[in-house]
Amino acid sequence: MVILKPEEIKEVDIDALATRVFLKGLEILGGPKKLIEYRNLTWLPSLMSAAYSVVLFNEAGKTEDEIAEFLGLTKNTVRNILRANPEAVKKKLEEEVKDEETRVHTAGAIAKLAYQEIKEGRDYLTIFAEYLKDLSDKSQAFEVQWPVEVLVKIKGTDFPVKSAEELKEKLTGVKVGEKEVVEILEHLDYPIENPAELLHKIREKI
Repeated sequence: MVILKPEEIKEVDIDALATRVFLKGLEILGGPKKLIEYRNLTWLPSLMSAAYSVVLFNEAGKTEDEIAEFLGLTKNTVRNILRANPEAVKKKLEEEVKDEETRVHTAGAIAKLAYQEIKEGRDYLTIFAEYLKDLSDKSQAFEVQWPVEVLVKIKGTDFPVKSAEELKEKLTGVKVGEKEVVEILEHLDYPIENPAELLHKIREKI
């Protein structure tokens, strides 16, 4: 592993970038619904821990010990995350991963893939990182699944959106709690200029 020298450490918003990696990881997995299919909703904490570990190591130059202390993980868990092999992740995803060690390794591989995608510019989820900035408790990120689904579903949509009809087909089946997003769309003010504004307007209505 390469440890960055102090002068090489870049100024970066660790929380925002880790959230982006977490969400990109969810996208790689196929979104929250795919996690339910895998019956691995317990991956969410593992994936967030992996996202933070990868970002802290690559962007902040933190050591395994420092990352473990910061996240409240064991050094061995952090080591497994950072040494995970992204090439093997697809095979792992075809299996139902139940044991903690394998889940940590797989989450680490997904986080590394997600981090690479973001660093190479294949990321459209910065808007969700912005959406989460005002959450006082980071643990809430694990409970907020509908914005991820909305962003995945509307990928490729041309903005501004001038009516609910332009979004209904793509967002059919997406729920906020027990409420269908398509029902909420009818009560939003249009036009909607961008995905971030869409998330905020939906949130206001709920």
